[in-house]
Amino acid sequence: MPYKVLLIEDEDFIRDLYKRQFEKAGFVIEAIANGKDGLAATAQNKYDLILLDIMLPDLNGIEILRQVKQNPATKAMPVVLLTNLGQDEIIKEGFKLGAEGYLIKASFTPDQIVQEATNILNQQETKIIQNPTPTSTPPSSQTQ
Repeated sequence: MPYKVLLIEDEDFIRDLYKRQFEKAGFVIEAIANGKDGLAATAQNKYDLILLDIMLPDLNGIEILRQVKQNPATKAMPVVLLTNLGQDEIIKEGFKLGAEGYLIKASFTPDQIVQEATNILNQQETKIIQNPTPTSTPPSSQTQ
């Protein structure tokens, strides 16, 4: 089954470019142009990965990340910050809030962004395999 990715990116050209590259690589991708609609999408759908621009016209990416990670229904969704900001403070805050990664758009081609996303998704799968969620078996009712 293909991975489902949410891209929140306000620049039309970049959003369309990444969308095409992800679709070409076999991903199901939803591309949204602003933070409020992107945040709403996280509440309505389950994504395997969220690619999140930081500089958005309405709700910035750090605030979206904070809300996604505070919501029990969405906190397990991996988020990668995708931006042209290379400021250490923002990077630190992103990781502190639970971002899985931080990619500077100018440093990667669209193909490399797809590859980085694939690597992160593969790491997530490995974590799940190594640390499976315990099945909910009732505790033993025998007391001695």
